[in-house]
Amino acid sequence: MKLRLRRLLGGKSRFKKGSYEDDVPDAAEVSSASSGIASHDEDYSIYYDDPYADVRDKMDRLAERDRARYATHTEPHKHSEINIPSLSAYSVYMGYALMIFWGHIHDFFAFLFSRGRYVRKELSLPGDNPKLFAPLLKSWEHFYTRRLYTRVQDCFNRPIASNPGAHISVLERVSDDGQKSLKLLGSLNNLDTDEQRQEYLQGAHYIKTEDGSAARHCLNLGSYNYLGFADDWGATCGLDVRGSLNDYGVSMSSSRSECGTTALHRELEQTVARFLGKEDAICLNMGFNTNATTIPALVERGDLLISDEHNHTSIVNGARASGAAIRIFRHNDTKHLEEILRQAIVMGRPRTRRPWNKILVIVEGIYSMEGEYCDLRNVVRVCKKYGAYIYLDEAHSIGAMGATGRGITEYCGVDTADVDIMMGTFTKSFGGMGGYVAASKEVIGFLRKKCAASVSHNSLSPVVCQQCLSAFKVIMGEDGTNIGRHKLQSLRDNANYFRMKLEEIGLLVVGHYDSPIMPVMLFHATKISAFSRECFKRGLAVVVVGFPAVPLLMSRARFCISAAHTREDLDRALLELEEVADVVNLRYNTKNARAKHG
Repeated sequence: MKLRLRRLLGGKSRFKKGSYEDDVPDAAEVSSASSGIASHDEDYSIYYDDPYADVRDKMDRLAERDRARYATHTEPHKHSEINIPSLSAYSVYMGYALMIFWGHIHDFFAFLFSRGRYVRKELSLPGDNPKLFAPLLKSWEHFYTRRLYTRVQDCFNRPIASNPGAHISVLERVSDDGQKSLKLLGSLNNLDTDEQRQEYLQGAHYIKTEDGSAARHCLNLGSYNYLGFADDWGATCGLDVRGSLNDYGVSMSSSRSECGTTALHRELEQTVARFLGKEDAICLNMGFNTNATTIPALVERGDLLISDEHNHTSIVNGARASGAAIRIFRHNDTKHLEEILRQAIVMGRPRTRRPWNKILVIVEGIYSMEGEYCDLRNVVRVCKKYGAYIYLDEAHSIGAMGATGRGITEYCGVDTADVDIMMGTFTKSFGGMGGYVAASKEVIGFLRKKCAASVSHNSLSPVVCQQCLSAFKVIMGEDGTNIGRHKLQSLRDNANYFRMKLEEIGLLVVGHYDSPIMPVMLFHATKISAFSRECFKRGLAVVVVGFPAVPLLMSRARFCISAAHTREDLDRALLELEEVADVVNLRYNTKNARAKHG
């Protein structure tokens, strides 16, 4: 253990073949206590009526099937990539080609006649002189933003005027320059005609906010309110959080290494460490920056970083900033990971062939654009075999996976002692902000002194610390209630029910059961806006994702389910989505829908 710590913190040593091979967990042995599935027959029905009693057996069978295939590997199954139909692929490329062609035509005539939305207007400012200053945007990036993104930008960044609960109020926006810019509508009096006002007033989902602004009441199917703390905040966390505001104020106005640490920060870190079974933890003020600043502190030039190809941008940024060499392995393909590790150890560094100082493998608990959970058992097995360290990002899995919400390690039956670095965020299941890193005392002590987010960035707000502490108490049952247990069961049931019904509709849903994230493939760029707008008309707030966030052919909608949703909410959404699927032509999976659930 001391050898591994010394290497992780910067000490140099050669890898010893097979030094961690003997204590690899057996994939067939999973204790019921850490199975990750909340047993439904454990007096759950004593406290709550089961809203899914009529489909309980089917839901549990599908969830257990996926878990056996992808988590415990008790049922053999090969990982498969998303297959886009050939006709859809050709039409996607043709659609992009046509949009790019017409965009260049528009640019040509705009340049020729000096008229158009994007004609450059010269200013008298010194910074506007192209002879003195380089352009801020590259030509292709600017073209893509002008001619492609602005066509659909009304589908993104929609402002809300409520808490981000199961139901939200989405403010209406308008544009008077062809979507080059969007502005809040405000009062209906800002519209030009009575006919326009009547159109809003007669809308089934029209509401008015407290300040008189026009808004739309929507079912929220897009935010990370996994455990529903945004809906019952007043009953679960509100009292303690308001008390912390009186005691500590809003901000410490200092970094953790100076005057930014309070008793709440210490208590939160101890709670995180206890929750995960690690020696210590550090809490930072931004989830993205947790990865972006922790990774450069852990690895440097002379180290090797091996990353899953679908890892989050924060991991990519942290890896690039570290100076370490980077290798990518195919998503959830531990055979490919083993090949890379073997080659790295045999060949060493380029040119010199010296051994790497250390090798760090980075994976996520749940991949946010795929809805899939990590093959953690095999990752641990391979990393132990070759003496590599594991960095696990549990931004989406902590609080949402496992029988007691302890994340992907609990769900897969992996001991947290086998994971060297455990990272997560408070922005999803805990209803707060910021992130944490949990590890040994030596590693956390090192990060307190070397991690930029600890040394230089403003510390996490004491109010947010209290919010996270209160959420932890609910999840762990330390509030004296079984609310946390009910939230975890509701999240799992809601997610599995919604995924099952989406597949029965004939939509191409990717990811695994028990994951609260379910992407639905759209493929076509034009269907991004069509799907979003059709859902918005029907009072459904959804997230759509296109290039460059996902590959060009892999545009999708991404549903995030909450414990606060009711079955009535989900049934209503499914009825609307079935209608939208016909309008937008999304039934890519009709042939397989009955076979999967028949």
